Amino acid sequence: MGFSKWIGASIGWSFGGPIGAIIGLALGSVIDAMANGKDNPFLGQGQQTRRGRTTYRTQPRQRPQTQSGDFEVSLLILASVVIKADGKQDQSELDFVRQQFLNMYGKERANHAFKLFKNIRKQNVSVRPVCLQIRQMMDHPSRLQLMHFLFGIAKADGTVTSDEEKQIYTISGYLGISSKDYESIKAMFYNSSDNAYKVLEVDKSATDDEIKKAYRKMAKKYHPDKVIHLGKEHQKGAEEKFRQVQAAYEQLQKERGF
Repeated sequence: MGFSKWIGASIGWSFGGPIGAIIGLALGSVIDAMANGKDNPFLGQGQQTRRGRTTYRTQPRQRPQTQSGDFEVSLLILASVVIKADGKQDQSELDFVRQQFLNMYGKERANHAFKLFKNIRKQNVSVRPVCLQIRQMMDHPSRLQLMHFLFGIAKADGTVTSDEEKQIYTISGYLGISSKDYESIKAMFYNSSDNAYKVLEVDKSATDDEIKKAYRKMAKKYHPDKVIHLGKEHQKGAEEKFRQVQAAYEQLQKERGF
């Protein structure tokens, strides 16, 4: 599958707005047709433009379904932000991104995605407008999946630095992720005595019944079927969150003996 055909086949709302502008610039160094002055195959499809700037509806009447490609390019942009958060771009983090894309998409699509990613990394991304577009257009379970992936990138070199954590926290706020959801996902990447409680979003003082109730709630929230619309490739990441919830519950069962 050709690059432009791949990028155009699975992207919906991210054709426009700040995300569309970023991807458009990245495509400029990838697609030969653009260099020859032909129409941009990514920007402007189904969007109204004025003076070369792509616009999008800031208050959509109904949130459109996020397609696999919408999630993919959102992930690429936010991953580039997190990787640069500590002032250096560690090779292990880049390798993590590439491996994750290989696992999710297979070799051909992963190569296309990483080629685009390398060009996105060269840009200075304005985080707030990108996140606000994602918040307006992307469903909550998919945004939680983005957060999980971003922490995975930060932890790829073995340690989440304070700068990386601060950047992910900022992103989570712009994405409309609650503090409890943020702490739950964050706890999946740290080792401490109270992590199981944080994953389940309960206090250490919670009763056994409250923990059981919290587990049912979190298992429902992180169930892979919540992102089934993104395709099987993204359900794999959701399955990892689901396993973390199960592991946290089993740990507390063992510790408390219920």
